[in-house]
Amino acid sequence: MAYTVLARRYRSMTFDEVVGQEPVTRTLKSAIEQNRVAHAYLFCGTRGVGKTTVARILARALNCQKGPTPDPCGKCDICQAIHRGDDVDVLEIDGASNTSVEDVRVLRGNAHYHPARARFKIYYIDEVHMLSRSAFNALLKTLEEPPEHVKFIFSTTEPERLPATILSRCQRFDFRAVPTERIAGHLADICRKEKVKAEPEGVLAIAREGRGSVRDALTLLDQVIAVGDGKVTLEAVRETVGAVGGDQVLAVLSACADGQPGGAITLFSELLAAGADLRSLLEQLMRQVRDLLVAKTCGSEAELLDVFGPDRKRLEAEAAKLSVPALVAALGYLTEAHSRARYAVDARPLAELALVRMASLAEMEVLPQVLARLESMERLLALANPASSRDREVAGIPSRAPAPARAPAPSPAPPAPSRPAPAADEKKKPVTPAEIKGPAPDDQAPDAAPAKRKKPGEAMKDPLVQKTVRLFEGRVLNAGD
Repeated sequence: MAYTVLARRYRSMTFDEVVGQEPVTRTLKSAIEQNRVAHAYLFCGTRGVGKTTVARILARALNCQKGPTPDPCGKCDICQAIHRGDDVDVLEIDGASNTSVEDVRVLRGNAHYHPARARFKIYYIDEVHMLSRSAFNALLKTLEEPPEHVKFIFSTTEPERLPATILSRCQRFDFRAVPTERIAGHLADICRKEKVKAEPEGVLAIAREGRGSVRDALTLLDQVIAVGDGKVTLEAVRETVGAVGGDQVLAVLSACADGQPGGAITLFSELLAAGADLRSLLEQLMRQVRDLLVAKTCGSEAELLDVFGPDRKRLEAEAAKLSVPALVAALGYLTEAHSRARYAVDARPLAELALVRMASLAEMEVLPQVLARLESMERLLALANPASSRDREVAGIPSRAPAPARAPAPSPAPPAPSRPAPAADEKKKPVTPAEIKGPAPDDQAPDAAPAKRKKPGEAMKDPLVQKTVRLFEGRVLNAGD
């Protein structure tokens, strides 16, 4: 008999068995109990999180001989056929292979026929975002007002590629990445059922390698059991995924932290010569730098550290060599090299360049320290040169009161004609501008009445006129009031 992989053999049969998607399953169960099942559903989420599994459970719940029920029996012919994926009334369509408008027209024409033996005819379209624009437009009317016996279930990993007209006609459910602890518990249960001896560290390593996908974790578990001769160990997991030991990866990072680019490149070359994949090695370096950041910010006892990593005390000692900004910059260098290595003909120079740049981070100083040193230098300069008022202010030294500004020397006036010396009492009385201020010009006071003219002899009797004549060395020809 052909072997059935664990991912298919242990596919969930009921809503309660689905791992890590309680908000979705609880809502669907309540909708079935209240007879409020929508005509179109959209399941969004990354790969291996249960979209197809929940779609099949929903189809069984609606078409079970005891249903509609939130707990399908799983024993009737309809439930078993839907679980296998070959029921005549539950059609699973691959959106990547049926993208044209003609495929949608055939679907739309068959939707009017009643189901052969089930209660509902259910169309499940996987990777629906692969349909063409014309196919989506052809599906709109049927999707908005389908026959009463038709239900649509769509699933996609890229919901942003769906037209808004499709999104508005469906009830959307977002499937979350399953937590590592939930995956590890699920794998441990399967190992007990399979009577496989499993180490907790190995199971946890598989769960972390799954990165939120239950199916990926089950696939890796199948491989590890085969590699480990029926046992799940940390070494078997490391051999299966091609991971390099955490101590070896940390040695490369330690050489970078010590400012030794040659040593880092040599150690990196030895790992490549031992058979490590370059992009996988870059990924491990990224994880190790991430662990250094965690140890630097959260402490070495945090549960967020990688199980493939080195000893926690050694990790903490290496984290103390670099600052947080330096570790952030190192992670950026590795990320850039990893992304560019995908399209490079020879990615090794990119990785070595990242190591050289990381080795230069040993001389990196954080900005607050640089600013503090600059301020200290400014204080010393201010003390050495007290004449500079700006430096004295930076140094915090009160500046002396500025000396009063000296008026600029007046330009030499042209020689005046000789005149009799004024009296002594007249020399002591300076003439102010207010005393010599004459009447306003005609253009400034257009409404003023014309001034009355006086004779020169009468004007000379005025004290103000006398002071003006003495000041300007002139004589009065005519004057007004």
